[in-house]
Amino acid sequence: MERQFSRRRVVGGIGTIVAAGVLAGCSTEIADDTDTPDDGSATPTEASGSDGGSTTPTDSSGSDGDSGTLTDSSESDGGAVPSEVSEFLSNTSNFDGSLADETGTDSVSVTVGGDAGLLFAPAAIRVSTGTTITWEWAGGLHNVVAQDGAFDSGGSVSDESTTFEHEFTESGMYLYYCEPHRRQGMKGAVVVE
Repeated sequence: MERQFSRRRVVGGIGTIVAAGVLAGCSTEIADDTDTPDDGSATPTEASGSDGGSTTPTDSSGSDGDSGTLTDSSESDGGAVPSEVSEFLSNTSNFDGSLADETGTDSVSVTVGGDAGLLFAPAAIRVSTGTTITWEWAGGLHNVVAQDGAFDSGGSVSDESTTFEHEFTESGMYLYYCEPHRRQGMKGAVVVE
């Protein structure tokens, strides 16, 4: 007998997973809240006067798409969501199958965690080259790590005044996640045109 799952059962299961992740200690404080990691990568900064830790992509070669990281966005169709994004975000609780269109905007904010749970909001976004995205912590112990290494906010932090900025200077597709909550579906995507 083949078992079929209803949408209600799947959404209920995702809710259970998110609740378990929240109960797993996402609001725990960390002992080391230094601003500079040993490897020299970009780090989160507190909103109280730091320069923002702006970085630029480190992989401009573009991958073949099999790795699901940086690819040429010309493979995607205008407003369509690239299949790599849909697949990567398949277990992300707030991905509705669309991209938030922020093309033509110089600066965009993405919420990190908070009362909404283990998520980046919006989960998927389309921007123009030259756009700076600022990830703003809303609560919980999180970080922002590009799957292809193009950006990394450093170690997980829980300070709600934390922000991390990255300027997208090259077109492509950037898949990212929160290291401690990747398995729980805390992932996001940026498509740069």
